[in-house]
Amino acid sequence: MIFELCLLTCALHFGSKLFAQKNDKMSLTIEPNEPNIKTQQYVVKELTEITDNQREYENEIDEGFTLSVMSTGLAAAGSLFLPPFSILSLFGIIYPCKTIFNKAYDATFNEKKITIELLDSICVVVEVINGYFVVSAMTNVIYFGAQKMRLKTEKQTRQGLIDIFGKQPKMIWVLKDGVEIQIPFESMNAGDITIVNSGEPIPADGTIIHGIASIDQHVLTGESKPAEKGVGDTVFATSLVLSGYIHVLVEKSGNDTIASKICEIINNTADYTASIENIGQEMANASVLPTLTTSIAAFPFVGERGTGALLCSNFLDNMRIGAPTSMINFLHIASQHSILIKDGRSFQLLQDIDIVVFDKTGTLTLKQPYIKKIYTVNGLDENDILCKAAAAEYRQTHPIATAILDEANKRQIIIPDISQATYQVGYGITVQLGDQHIRVGSKSFMEMENIIIPDYIQSVMSTGHEKGHSFIFIASNNYLSGAIELAPQIRHEAQQVIQQFKQYQISLCIISGDDETPTRKLAKKLGIDRYYAGVLPEQKADLVKQLQDQGKKVCFVGDGINDSIALKTANVSVSIQGASMVALDSAQIVLMDNSLKNLPEIFRLAHDFKNNLKKSYVTVSSLSAMAVGGVFLFNFEIPTVTILSSVSLCSCLIMSLLPGVKENKQSS
Repeated sequence: MIFELCLLTCALHFGSKLFAQKNDKMSLTIEPNEPNIKTQQYVVKELTEITDNQREYENEIDEGFTLSVMSTGLAAAGSLFLPPFSILSLFGIIYPCKTIFNKAYDATFNEKKITIELLDSICVVVEVINGYFVVSAMTNVIYFGAQKMRLKTEKQTRQGLIDIFGKQPKMIWVLKDGVEIQIPFESMNAGDITIVNSGEPIPADGTIIHGIASIDQHVLTGESKPAEKGVGDTVFATSLVLSGYIHVLVEKSGNDTIASKICEIINNTADYTASIENIGQEMANASVLPTLTTSIAAFPFVGERGTGALLCSNFLDNMRIGAPTSMINFLHIASQHSILIKDGRSFQLLQDIDIVVFDKTGTLTLKQPYIKKIYTVNGLDENDILCKAAAAEYRQTHPIATAILDEANKRQIIIPDISQATYQVGYGITVQLGDQHIRVGSKSFMEMENIIIPDYIQSVMSTGHEKGHSFIFIASNNYLSGAIELAPQIRHEAQQVIQQFKQYQISLCIISGDDETPTRKLAKKLGIDRYYAGVLPEQKADLVKQLQDQGKKVCFVGDGINDSIALKTANVSVSIQGASMVALDSAQIVLMDNSLKNLPEIFRLAHDFKNNLKKSYVTVSSLSAMAVGGVFLFNFEIPTVTILSSVSLCSCLIMSLLPGVKENKQSS
């Protein structure tokens, strides 16, 4: 009596609220958050156009949940004081199950198959025939409530994608009717002419129609040396103009690219969600015939009610909700760590990885080098040479200039003003510093300007090149003053990441286009035993294939075009450059914060996902076995078994969502 009163009160309370709500209460439409609201609204608009089927499914779940809550109240009222209410509750019990009935009919009579939907349909009918209206209605409430929780988790995951991709430039310059005007990034369209000045990123893929520039394409190629680009050359979004001035004819706007990438990722995730559901479906289908056979055979021993209870004791179909929810939840956790997982299959593949292959340049090392040593000529002062180099490079933004300026700041050098700066694209820069004519640039620039490089510097440069180092030369009034040796800078997090991988007992390997000496030294410093040096870009994929032929499951970590074939060849591919559209095309997983620190986190999440599924399966199977045993040993009837089934579904859903709850608590 008390139980039914509580149910009636709850049903009246929540039922009134549900009827007052609009159907889009749990809509998957994503509300854009700051920053870049307009950009996110554009992407949201694109996404909502492809979710009509999802929205129809969501409305069906909302409708089923609402009817189930109301039928629970009616069934409770009928059980308490007005039996006709129980009859009225039948509509809210039967109608939400129409999809199950339809699937059972098609499978049985059209496909000639015995599926879990047939068993579910039998259970609903048995519960109703035996007068268990309250129990049946409650079961529907729990089922549709679980589906609503899953939809909410999907919404959070999509919002995570919007947050990741919403970080785009707010304003850009374009040429309209011969006039330069500034417009919002999201207003840029294909066919626009965007203007890019020195120090600015290129906002979209396109072709140069005016000007010349030195462009840092490290994000795409992994090479620190700038590329000289002129009229007719193709340029890519996110590459940086180091010097010069260009007009770019936009081929595809950034928003189009962003929306298409998110849609692609969501489609991949939906495909994998469906595959996980299919696995659960196959497991559940395989258990139907044994359940039916056992129930019929047990009839002489447990009677009619016991047979009905046995028919309701198969809980494996709960994994069809729990497993996909778990996967979506882990994708959401990954996005909170700035990890973009394009395809949920990566979680499954990562569990089998036994070797991680790192590309050296741009992955284990930063694009900005550091100053190894300053060499002087004719007894000149190091700080004086560095001061001249910093003065010349003061307004430049490429990695080498930044390294020089950082060193000057460390030494507290006051950088003087310059005049008459002239930049030779791809070679160097010439400036006037007081009465001195200063040139700063490459060896080719010095030779082009007829500056003699002493044998001493030539010897030092030859030794440095063997180590993978580069050199910048400084000349004053037609005479060489000195040279700056620049060495690659290992990522500060690389050492810790390598140590974490050793705890996972995963083999590590370096692939590099550099000579053997610098590659060997880097491998030794990081504690990596295996390395390949002098590897051309097209050979990287061949090495990955060789490892696979040896029985290895390979995870390749790279950063763009230079690694695209290897990324596609590997079992699992990870890109460290989230801004690169090419990396997004090639890699299955992208580290969006441009850091290696979250790389071990990917493997941890994959391991946790596997354990989470195991725990859910064990829980569901154990409760199902308990229900069968209870029927034979303790005369369990349909209400008790149905309660266990609901406990099974709730437990499965809680375990699927619990990792996300823990993650939020730890981050708060």
